[in-house]
Amino acid sequence: MSADDKIANKTDELAGKAKEATGKASGDEDLQAEGQADQSKANLKQAGEKVKDAFK
Repeated sequence: MSADDKIANKTDELAGKAKEATGKASGDEDLQAEGQADQSKANLKQAGEKVKDAFK
């Protein structure tokens, strides 16, 4: 996994955490769920990159 991919995935994960926290603090369940979904997508991307690295 390239450093750029790692940074992009981590940025997406942190953005998702921020959305989730904002949604939780404001009582906006949709924003909270969106943040959780963003985190899940970032984690899947990271896992996919690790699998690709394993086969190099």
